[in-house]
Amino acid sequence: MTVYFFYGDEDYNIEAEISKMKKKLNPDFISMSWHILDNPNYTDLISALRTPPMMFGDMLYVINIEKYFKDSKKEDSNNVENEKSGCKLSDAELADVEDALNNNPNGLDIIFVVKLPRNEKKKLDSRRKLYKLLTKFNTKEFPTLKTYKYEDIAGWIKQKAKEKEISVENDAVKLLFEQLGNDLRQLNTELEKLKLLAYPNNTITKKMVSDLSISNQDLFNLTDFIMKNRKDEALLEFRRLIDKKYPLEILAALQTMLRKWILIKLKYKTSQTQELVKLTYLQDFQIKDIFIKLKNINASDLVKLRNNLTEAEYNIKSGNATDITKEIEFALIR
Repeated sequence: MTVYFFYGDEDYNIEAEISKMKKKLNPDFISMSWHILDNPNYTDLISALRTPPMMFGDMLYVINIEKYFKDSKKEDSNNVENEKSGCKLSDAELADVEDALNNNPNGLDIIFVVKLPRNEKKKLDSRRKLYKLLTKFNTKEFPTLKTYKYEDIAGWIKQKAKEKEISVENDAVKLLFEQLGNDLRQLNTELEKLKLLAYPNNTITKKMVSDLSISNQDLFNLTDFIMKNRKDEALLEFRRLIDKKYPLEILAALQTMLRKWILIKLKYKTSQTQELVKLTYLQDFQIKDIFIKLKNINASDLVKLRNNLTEAEYNIKSGNATDITKEIEFALIR
């Protein structure tokens, strides 16, 4: 039937597009019609490409091929792909792949996928023979939405809300953007929660977003109490935030926030604002506001707090922490 080539560093949109296609398959035979291959060798790859669908309906193969685009240790005249990863295709094998794709069996859809590292600005090597082959078919790039392009992210939020049969007021869209930036996966999760919060109505308001989300101001209040050694108030603020989010979500938000704050604290006076926009994925007015709030806080204290939280995360994920909440609390006040 159809061959697709999806690539880019916005993995959420790639997965969402694949999910839409998966939903078209017969749910009664999904175990036989839905297949995923991760960087298969030539034998497994060509076998999948030539697999005829059976009596239960259409079949969909998702083939992840990131390793085919990694640099190889060495190349000879026949080697066009990655020797180090084991994903090496000779010219003859590539010719077989091209023939299989051009003669794709009726009822078989194939999606080749390359997920690039997020925010590292990496591009696929368009000189590779595999790239030139796959781009002859249905190709779509999925780039990360830029945080300085508010209208793009706002449009995405409204479209995703429409798919969920809800609407989001403009002020609520702006607040979601301020809280989560271009994290589409988290934005989608928040919309799911807000839909439940709004029921039986279908309109999301700014107050609903504020009630549900942890804001930069919430995190600043918590950090400010810590820096001023007001430990009792810091713990009370943390426990208040737990009513909104699971402790590990708060930990993740704090670590992300502290990374950005440290950059702003150290670079705001010596860097162009546009450089910080690229480093923090915040807008210039947000950067200026954060710098003003951090005026009386030492960068070394921010670094110490982030290190404490990193250690707490390691203890939690390695199973060394018996109580997640207390582990984070200890990291906050020590």
